[in-house]
Amino acid sequence: MFLRRKRIGLARRFRELMWPSAGWRRSTSYLFHRIARIPGTPHYIAAGLACGAAISFTPFIGLHFVLSFVLAWIVRGSLIAAALGTAVGNPWTFPFIWIWIHKLGHWMLDVRSPVPAEAVNFTWLFAKLTGAMLRMDMNYLFDTAWPVLWPMFIGSIPTAIVVWFAFYLPLKPAVAAYQHRRHLRRMKKVQETADAPAPEARR
Repeated sequence: MFLRRKRIGLARRFRELMWPSAGWRRSTSYLFHRIARIPGTPHYIAAGLACGAAISFTPFIGLHFVLSFVLAWIVRGSLIAAALGTAVGNPWTFPFIWIWIHKLGHWMLDVRSPVPAEAVNFTWLFAKLTGAMLRMDMNYLFDTAWPVLWPMFIGSIPTAIVVWFAFYLPLKPAVAAYQHRRHLRRMKKVQETADAPAPEARR
């Protein structure tokens, strides 16, 4: 029912992710409708989405889905909403997220970074980190990656907490209002159907 009649290619999918053809406002509205229609209570939906958004502000690239599911399970949130919430972390936002948690982490640890956050090639770092994990290259993990990841992890903790509440608090009443309006529309349709004359009565 909600599937496309014509499949789109990988290049177009990537282009839609980077710059939606329908526009950001319409795409955001469509995404909200999809989220609000997830079965469950407003808390269930809002908590799940907030978990996905919060985990996006951690440096554990490649584990965002898994970690968002775990956090959503702990707070009794929707796993589907959590998966959608991880979209907060994307090619547009990741550079700002990484720079922020890198700087905040060093400030919290009261340690001066040997390299400014703006000069760190995070994309290269995470690509090398993935390869090192697959090769079980512990020397790279602890000598090269860990000094960068540790401050980022420390900076991500308070950031993720703030992001969780920033999404949860406005989204919960918004979903509740949407579900209420949808319920009223359904009740109105049921009432109109019940009030409609039977086919025999119209003859």
